[in-house]
Amino acid sequence: MKVQLLRNATLLLTINDKTLLVDPLLGSKGSYDPLPDCASTARNPLVDLPVSANEVIAQTDAVLLTHLHTDHWDATARELLPKDILLFCQPTDAAIIRQAGFSNLTAVEVTCHWEGIEIARTGGRHGVGEIGQQMGAVSGYVLSFAGETIYIAGDTIWCTEVQEALDRFKPSKVIVNGSAAEFITGGPILMPVAEVITLCRYAPQADVYIVHLEAVNISTETRATTRQAIAAAGLSDRCFIPADGEVLFR
Repeated sequence: MKVQLLRNATLLLTINDKTLLVDPLLGSKGSYDPLPDCASTARNPLVDLPVSANEVIAQTDAVLLTHLHTDHWDATARELLPKDILLFCQPTDAAIIRQAGFSNLTAVEVTCHWEGIEIARTGGRHGVGEIGQQMGAVSGYVLSFAGETIYIAGDTIWCTEVQEALDRFKPSKVIVNGSAAEFITGGPILMPVAEVITLCRYAPQADVYIVHLEAVNISTETRATTRQAIAAAGLSDRCFIPADGEVLFR
């Protein structure tokens, strides 16, 4: 397996010589209005891609979507991706994706197989209470091939669904969306670093990679503050904060 962080939660995941584009946010810097009711009013995304969108698409064999919020499935991705490209998604999103003109969908109910890769869908909570309900359904995915297992947690806080995924699959690699993203009211909708530390201690067998940092205006934690907290917890040897464009592992 090889995984490269492009920006935010957008990843290029290569397994068995096939490349999955995860949660594509492909628009140029400042393409979109800021998310409302946030402390920052900067336009999104906050940074450019490390490579061109066309170069990303040229490498892509299929797309994996955790959910359809703009910072995971943007207008540029919908415009540039071939309409017949294979897309894996959560069942609740299939109709909307088809309405956008995409015809080759696999809605992952529980598990599916593609090119020898097992893809299992997991649950999550995009916040709690009223804000969690407003954010809607989200999923994560566990991908397994040739004895290796990676868990992409998706847009979720620390919750029983994440614990259950860790218990069931015992992944050796976990990618979490950090930054403690939150609106002015309602509490975090992504894991604060304190919750990532909890996850690391709950799954001592796993290397953990924190993404979704410094890319959209809803974020409240930075790479620097996250790195400091991870170091203070004594987890720097297995919890990593990659830069945009960096290969997480291969």
